[in-house]
Amino acid sequence: MENHFEMLAKTLFGFEEVLATELKNLGAQDVKEGVRSVSFSGDLGFLYKANLTLRTALKVLIPIHSFNATNEQAFYRGIYAVDWKKHISNENTFAVQATTVNSTVFTHSQFIALKAKDAIVDQFRETTGKRPNVDTQHPDLQVHVHINEHSCSVSLDSSGSSLHQRGYRSATNIAPINEVLAAGILLLSGWEGQSDFLDPMCGSGTIPIEAAMIAANIPANIHRKEFAFEKWDNFDESLFEKIRESLLKKTRDFSFKIFGYDKAESAINKAIYNVKNAGLEEFITLKTADFFETKKPVDESLHMVFNPPYGERIQANIPVLYKSIGDTLKQSYPDTRAWLITSEPEGLKHIGLRPSRKIKVFNGGLESRLLYFPMYAGSKRQKFQQTDKS
Repeated sequence: MENHFEMLAKTLFGFEEVLATELKNLGAQDVKEGVRSVSFSGDLGFLYKANLTLRTALKVLIPIHSFNATNEQAFYRGIYAVDWKKHISNENTFAVQATTVNSTVFTHSQFIALKAKDAIVDQFRETTGKRPNVDTQHPDLQVHVHINEHSCSVSLDSSGSSLHQRGYRSATNIAPINEVLAAGILLLSGWEGQSDFLDPMCGSGTIPIEAAMIAANIPANIHRKEFAFEKWDNFDESLFEKIRESLLKKTRDFSFKIFGYDKAESAINKAIYNVKNAGLEEFITLKTADFFETKKPVDESLHMVFNPPYGERIQANIPVLYKSIGDTLKQSYPDTRAWLITSEPEGLKHIGLRPSRKIKVFNGGLESRLLYFPMYAGSKRQKFQQTDKS
């Protein structure tokens, strides 16, 4: 592998700009936004750093080959054209993951993965007389194939399992929010640890945990057990440990409080367990509480981000729920920057508040909106009257 090479970080729709900013702040070069992805370049150490720190990346890939294919035979030849001996031996195991979009020829990702596997195996068999085995669970090399119309790209997956699997969450509820989605909406909301924070419907604690990690500048994936690159021949363990230690030295103090509420005691118990796993007990206060019976827990300005229940996976009376959210924010949460993510357009008709920002994102497969409701101390009219008099 060259000292300096191209990489591609995959993300969720709507977080491309956030991820690009993360990469620039980290020191990446040649940063370019794509659709659900950001390309950049760096060295081996930067590959390790990107996997350890990026909050809104799902994978970090290394593109190694691209070609056009209009049929099955051309696709097979394109995969076969890669010198696979540079990347694995016939003693190693491998797996192929495939995705396809906008193609009328290649419509099944499993079929693409199978054809790619055949081409790799055939190359080894014909050149060495032996073949590497497939291991879909813990392969030595994870190959990623992406097809868009006739354009095919082949990459090595440096991450392994999706980077949303941080390693701290072992207890979950019915509909846990994806960690990358949680970090993404926090960053879109402008959260940097500049005030007290509340998630009033925290479930198993993902949003408060991600909020604490952002506030204290703790690397997102510091708790992960492994990355795919650790199995590669060129893995430099001393460099990896050096980068890991350097990142941990850059953590910072956080002088405010992070609160998490949930009306289900079972959810709070899971959240407590996950917060402990993440080593964040000093930052996060959790309690069993019904948001609609609470008041703002601090006198100062409050930053709020939450993911209300939605009808797809958790049964809820949406009109009643959203009216209660609006009423509670108006009556009990002055001087609060309230952000919520929802896939319920019906609910917004009942909230009784007009969002000052709407950002399109996806929660799983559900098209959603991240909405911002600035709650002023006193009424908006009073605020402007006070400004006029001064």
